[in-house]
Amino acid sequence: MSNQRNQPEAMLFDLDGTLFQTETLLLPAYHKTFDELRAKGLFAGETPPEERILGALGMLLEHIWERVLPDSQMRTRQEADMLLIKYQMEGLQKGQGDLYKGVAETLQVLHSKGIRLFVASNGLEDYVRHVIEAKGLAHLFEGLYSAGQYRTRSKVDLVKILLETHHIQSAWMVGDRSSDVEAGLQNNLTVAACDYAGFRESGELDGAHIRIRSFVELLEYL
Repeated sequence: MSNQRNQPEAMLFDLDGTLFQTETLLLPAYHKTFDELRAKGLFAGETPPEERILGALGMLLEHIWERVLPDSQMRTRQEADMLLIKYQMEGLQKGQGDLYKGVAETLQVLHSKGIRLFVASNGLEDYVRHVIEAKGLAHLFEGLYSAGQYRTRSKVDLVKILLETHHIQSAWMVGDRSSDVEAGLQNNLTVAACDYAGFRESGELDGAHIRIRSFVELLEYL
């Protein structure tokens, strides 16, 4: 891996596990969700292990619930989906959820260098927007793109739409999962893999051009 690279026109960021320390908002909401599912008679037994949902971060929502609740009915999964979002939104309003160290400052530096900043996430539109707004980052981003808004089946397609819409010629894809690496490589972008969230499985970041252990490190490659 060579060190420095030409400054791109734009940078595209995944949200969960890249900018946002998802578990700080997700896990309290996750436990409340299962408490309510039990109270409604839609679920019995122990709450599935936290690792199950943390390991599914970055996937499309339907795939997350297939993994967390493989033996449950669709009605239970749909209710779990709605409850989790509800409790995460309530958590954000109460100030829960943290950015990774150095994210706000690093994004400010990139913005001041004239790099156009975007979010490309497999999450829901409202969730992505609320996190960015709640953390005071909205003024730094030119666009927030989510699979929930564009109904895309993969991040490859989402990134393609973003690049075409904004006529971007050169960009970096910054993220922590195989879906980010794939989206970057298939759209001919430089891929910067974030290796600090701990959600990934071994080999997921193979093929990335850059690998960073903290968000601030991104600046060292410009």
